[in-house]
Amino acid sequence: MEIQGLDYNTQREKLLMPEYGREIQKMVDYAVSLPSRDERLKCAKSIVRIMLTKVPQIRENVNYEQTLWDHLYLMSDKQLDIDWPFDVSGAEKIYSKPQPIPLPQNRIKLRHYGRLVEELLGEIKEMPAGEQRDELVRQTANQMKRDLLTWGHGSADDEKVADDLARLTDGAIQLDLGQFKFDKVTAITVEEGKKGRRKK
Repeated sequence: MEIQGLDYNTQREKLLMPEYGREIQKMVDYAVSLPSRDERLKCAKSIVRIMLTKVPQIRENVNYEQTLWDHLYLMSDKQLDIDWPFDVSGAEKIYSKPQPIPLPQNRIKLRHYGRLVEELLGEIKEMPAGEQRDELVRQTANQMKRDLLTWGHGSADDEKVADDLARLTDGAIQLDLGQFKFDKVTAITVEEGKKGRRKK
């Protein structure tokens, strides 16, 4: 519905950079129309100072002046003919969108251990036998037990960890539960750890 005399934003020309508002856009259009190059530059400098008052948080950026001049260049629809104090040739990069991050496509065999433990077990499987591998197996087994307590509904039998460890390493790692000693981990310890993480 159109009512004569009323000027709606929806009926106006779309703003190139809405964050600066319509009044600054009018100033930019006026600067473009000025006949003298010196006048245009003087006007442009004044507009940049006003733009800074509209978005003062831009000062937190390292190259905020460059950004403001880039914005002015874009708001003028690249029509402002002045001696630019900054190189505005890369101004349009602000319109470029980042590439989407691909999500991991591999299924995690046992989700409660997570991808990192699964990758670590793959590394352990390829390591030569020795003290370094034994220590890594010890730390990984204890982490698996903590994960079971956290995400496995409180069930964290040593046999379950040993079985999962053997299965996930294709039998390369076999824990001797008669000799292997797990660190003392309880559900209370895990809960305390969760609370500590939440506080941060």
